[in-house]
Amino acid sequence: SPPAVFPLSCVVQSYSWGKVGLESEVAKLLTSGDPLVQIQPDRPYAELWMGAHPRGDAVIRDNRIPQKTLGQWIADNPACLGAKVKDAFQGHLPFLFKVLSVNTALSIQAHPNKELAAKLHAQFPEHYPDANHKPEMAIALTPFEGLCGFRPVEEIVSFLQTVPELRALIGEVAAEQLERSGSDDPRGVSAALRVCFTRLMKSEKKFFVDQLNMLVRRISQEAAEGKDTSGSNGDLLLRLHSQYPGDIGCFTIYFLNLVRLEPGEAMFLGANEPHAYLHGDCVECMACSDNTVRAGLTPKFIDVLTLCEMLNYTPAPSSSKIFPAAQSQLDPSVYLYDPPVPDFAIMRIEIPASIKLYLVSAVDSASILLVIQGTAVGTSTAAASEMTLRRGSVLFISANESISLHLSSPDGMLLFRACCLL
Repeated sequence: SPPAVFPLSCVVQSYSWGKVGLESEVAKLLTSGDPLVQIQPDRPYAELWMGAHPRGDAVIRDNRIPQKTLGQWIADNPACLGAKVKDAFQGHLPFLFKVLSVNTALSIQAHPNKELAAKLHAQFPEHYPDANHKPEMAIALTPFEGLCGFRPVEEIVSFLQTVPELRALIGEVAAEQLERSGSDDPRGVSAALRVCFTRLMKSEKKFFVDQLNMLVRRISQEAAEGKDTSGSNGDLLLRLHSQYPGDIGCFTIYFLNLVRLEPGEAMFLGANEPHAYLHGDCVECMACSDNTVRAGLTPKFIDVLTLCEMLNYTPAPSSSKIFPAAQSQLDPSVYLYDPPVPDFAIMRIEIPASIKLYLVSAVDSASILLVIQGTAVGTSTAAASEMTLRRGSVLFISANESISLHLSSPDGMLLFRACCLL
């Protein structure tokens, strides 16, 4: 029977926001996974795509397998997905696994739920290429920061009172409505927040550029005088403005939480959650879709009306955005990140130095395994031959197959594994 466990060579996306050359975790993983890869010092290595997405289908590194790419192989061997996954997702791998290396901010964006995705795709297929939802989860590899979800109202109100340029854009009526909305009426709060955010995002270009320039001048001057600008979120404002001068997205820092993740911490982004990654390296898993509604910090197509209509206007503290991992009862090396969607889950596998033989257990789903640290020789009854695993190695594992790892590194291993746990 054909090998059901095999190494992959994965596609790199060179988006302009990515870290450049060997600054990038993506580039470092590529070059350690395959020493023959030439890293270009001035090219951004933004994303590594591990999966079967048509815009980045992984290449199979096993010459006994006639299919060239993972997508072709799954199409010819759909049972590899696992019976439940195959039926639930019409014979397709339901997730895309990635590594991201973020140098400058990604756009302010949200991903539609299935109902809205179907509608947007029908109306504007050139901007919304498919009808699927796109929940995502990011797990930090290095200290990682992003904007995520609406801040508690008292924080937004505090900015409205210390940042006159923000208040000018939103207008007195909307600002006062938010200030008066009481915590005993969550729907009133959400309605007031929607009005404020929509007024900001739809403000006249010339007006907001003038206000932004005034704000940047004022903060720069205060910073130069050694004053504390944290009441105006000064550091982040100046950083975003230097990346995207004159962009309305710079003002969203007064509405959205700044979330900082330490390595191993995660955030889950459900449908309609506003977010923008700002800096750092992470692994990310998502439902297989390209649907993104953008409204700032980007040169791409922006759809402000759709974004303002669809967002989840529920305020919450930034600490609530950190998604917990559960240590496995069966295997203490495994930490499971299991989000509230069926499309994907991620395991972080930390094998201590004391373990020299480790079993990557079988799950009832196709999975993709990424090595972040450590070296081992992998054997599997389903693999054609033994496989050398090192930092940057990526393996496809068919449903219900396991791999024995014979560890050769003195300091254990760190692996991430994406799968679908129905």
